[in-house]
Amino acid sequence: MAMAARGERRGLLGVVAVIAFAILLALGIWQIQRLAWKQDLIARVEQRTELSPQPAPGPEIWPALDYDQFDYLPVLVVGEFDHDNEVHAYVALGDPKGPLGGQGYFILTPVVTEDGWVVLVNRGFVPEDRKDPATRLEGQIDGRVEITGLLRPPQTRNRFTPSDDPKANIWFTRGPAAIGVALEIDPDRLAPYYVDAVYNPDLPDGLPQGGETIVSFSNNHLQYVVTWLGLAAALAVISVLRIRSSRRSRPESRSG
Repeated sequence: MAMAARGERRGLLGVVAVIAFAILLALGIWQIQRLAWKQDLIARVEQRTELSPQPAPGPEIWPALDYDQFDYLPVLVVGEFDHDNEVHAYVALGDPKGPLGGQGYFILTPVVTEDGWVVLVNRGFVPEDRKDPATRLEGQIDGRVEITGLLRPPQTRNRFTPSDDPKANIWFTRGPAAIGVALEIDPDRLAPYYVDAVYNPDLPDGLPQGGETIVSFSNNHLQYVVTWLGLAAALAVISVLRIRSSRRSRPESRSG
């Protein structure tokens, strides 16, 4: 009876080991596929950012807008800034491309295009002490402007993102839909994306400091591949050693 119980236990452990090995192997293969996808995405985005700017997508394109094709695409926006409705999106700019960084705000300003629709343009970074537009009046450009920048999808929120404070005009996400509600912009006229403006050297003091788009992607898939396949290999080795050990011990058990 005892030997039968041990045999059943070994068989159960073997089944569990096979299932665990299959799961680890599947996870490793999936991460290999994800690695190939991420490398292709990075290559496509790097090529895309080097394209010549094209007109920003208008309302006729919004319903079918595919961010896999449009994210980081250089675009041209022509219209007028609505400076009275600029939005301040908090940011801690740790690795600035320009001279200024640290805690501050991205200045998102609605641009009323020549065709009558509206797009939020992230004009760039300002330090905390330049948040008030009165401290940078010369940079509040009036009249017709042509803005070149990178098209970006709405910024998503996670559980650690603080709540936006529309009354204080302090935002922690760059989401055109929510900002449009606060600014009372007709949603049918507001682009679902925003545009990160390139650096404009002609602005007094260089503010807002454009060109601060972070074009990077976390790519830990190779690490995950090594982890899952390494665990699968370790499990296989341990299982083989246990089987060999079990086979060696059987004759001794019968002779006792």
